[in-house]
Amino acid sequence: MSGILWWIWQIVLIILGTFFLYYGVELLIASYELNNPFTFIMTFFASNFIILISAALIFGFIYRMVAVYRQLKNTEPDSE
Repeated sequence: MSGILWWIWQIVLIILGTFFLYYGVELLIASYELNNPFTFIMTFFASNFIILISAALIFGFIYRMVAVYRQLKNTEPDSE
């Protein structure tokens, strides 16, 4: 489970989540330039939803990596 490919895959998922977080922030900023109130509301809430989900996924991936790292650190024999 904690092979090098697993760590690479977690980093790829964090980078992908960061991309969507950036996209959500850009969409939020762009929504303030809209003139139609309905379009503004829909874009505003959609961008906040994208930001919420991507931030939660990034947090989850980082939390999982830290948990696996701590577990590996505790199970390794001491070299004393």
